[in-house]
Amino acid sequence: MPSSPSDAVSPYDALLLVSFGGPERPEDVVPFLENVTRGRGIPRERLEEVGEHYVLLGGRSPINDLNRTLRDAIRSDLVAHDVDLPVYWGNRNWDPYLADTLAQMEDDGVTRAACFVTSAYSSYSSCRQYREDLAGAAGHVGEGGPRLDRLRSYYNHPGFLEPVVDSVVDALAGRPDARLVFVTHSVPTSMNDGSGPGGGAYLDQHRNAAAYVAGRVATLTGRAHAHDLVFCSRSGPPQMPWLEPDVNDHLEKLTGEDVSSVVLIPIGFVSDHMEVVYDLDTEALATAARLGLDAVRVPTSGTDPRFVAMVRELLLERAAAERGEQVQRVSVGGDPPCWDLCAAGCCPNPRGERPALGGAT
Repeated sequence: MPSSPSDAVSPYDALLLVSFGGPERPEDVVPFLENVTRGRGIPRERLEEVGEHYVLLGGRSPINDLNRTLRDAIRSDLVAHDVDLPVYWGNRNWDPYLADTLAQMEDDGVTRAACFVTSAYSSYSSCRQYREDLAGAAGHVGEGGPRLDRLRSYYNHPGFLEPVVDSVVDALAGRPDARLVFVTHSVPTSMNDGSGPGGGAYLDQHRNAAAYVAGRVATLTGRAHAHDLVFCSRSGPPQMPWLEPDVNDHLEKLTGEDVSSVVLIPIGFVSDHMEVVYDLDTEALATAARLGLDAVRVPTSGTDPRFVAMVRELLLERAAAERGEQVQRVSVGGDPPCWDLCAAGCCPNPRGERPALGGAT
């Protein structure tokens, strides 16, 4: 057994917060979108059209500020539990870029880091693409850079879901008949079909998380609420099948079923970033207002203390496993805890294979 809290994180000498990234100035918006869509052949005119979403919000994404707050909260939580471990932060698509952060970690003498990814589910875009970008950044730094281990996915960890439960209970005050509408990022149906070791994990995991939250809400309120899983942020060509229904189309449908009140629950997102504040707070709430629907959007887990504590728990869990110790992994909702290492062929890249960290391939 470790002799001190800091020994409990051995063999790790750093924690790396890994996120998507986002622009912080109007002039950065289109270059950021070019980073995100590189290799997909999307014309610049379309990127400029999407960039208007950012203009409505001051020409910047909230995600970097949210990551700074989360990083600081993680640092404070570790200190409060006597864990002496530096916390770094790197993005896939904007400054601070992963390669730059890894170079700084190398300069600081970091040899092995656990990586917490701000994406809870299994799919190419929400898991393997992060693993690919970590591999690319590590290759850019070279052999002297730190070894990186991705912490497991956490869609069914109570630290992620219990804050959502409490937010939904709060939102239901005065809305006894509200419909629970769980929202996540749409992906191509082919991406869902290839997600996880056996396929279909992206959709299955979201359904599991939504069912758990709805069940806990019913227990706490004494009243069961019908619930649905819907999607937002579709960005592919119309001929390509994506997961449906879109949240706005679903709200239209609910009005035809005499639903008068909805609670929008961004179950697919960790923080209140662009897909939440634009797709839900701007578009979906405008749709609800046009339809005469009473609608409220609940917050994401963000920096809820339980979510922040989850990061530490996942770190300690993985460290113990790497030391060869028996580990009791926490999960809720019936599904087992996720795996540390992704299986071969898990969440394949639709544009061809690339090296990826944290798995058999």
